[in-house]
Amino acid sequence: MKGYNIIGLYNVLTSLIYTKICHRKARLIRLPVSIRGSENIDLGEGLVSGRYCRIDALSKKNRQISFGNNCQINDSVHIAAIDSINIGDNVLIASRVFITDHQHGCYSGNNISFPEELASQRRLSSKPVTLGNNVWVGEGVCILPGVSIGDNSIIGANSVVTKSLPKNVIACGNPVKVIKEFDERSQTWRSL
Repeated sequence: MKGYNIIGLYNVLTSLIYTKICHRKARLIRLPVSIRGSENIDLGEGLVSGRYCRIDALSKKNRQISFGNNCQINDSVHIAAIDSINIGDNVLIASRVFITDHQHGCYSGNNISFPEELASQRRLSSKPVTLGNNVWVGEGVCILPGVSIGDNSIIGANSVVTKSLPKNVIACGNPVKVIKEFDERSQTWRSL
């Protein structure tokens, strides 16, 4: 394996053995990794992960977290679900990305949480999250509950995704804003 020193080669081989024993459908799960609720997670065919990833399915619901085929998640990605996070095929997720379908408390509607409630004891509220096929999520992105990202979209580094995005767009910022879309007629990316 080109480019690895002896310690790097040992780490990759150890990770490969772990993957083939514990997550047979995946291509490579690099260690260390934390996967809680694995019975409620579908890693899809050919998943590759970086080191220090954390994937948490936090309730008893079947298939809370679902990856499509040939996804790649890089180092220190944290994905946490109490309801539903669905990730399409061929999705690329850069390092230090956080994706969640829930939050501590409810801050709109009739049954709201109050400021004096202890944050750790506020009831959890959730909304499903979906990433379409061939989505690229940049470094340090945070994807929040209720978001749907369309096929082939790109999320720029350090963006906070608080609303759904259509297919074939480039979006960035805090909160995220679409800055380009792919024009089918001219076959070019058009600035907005």
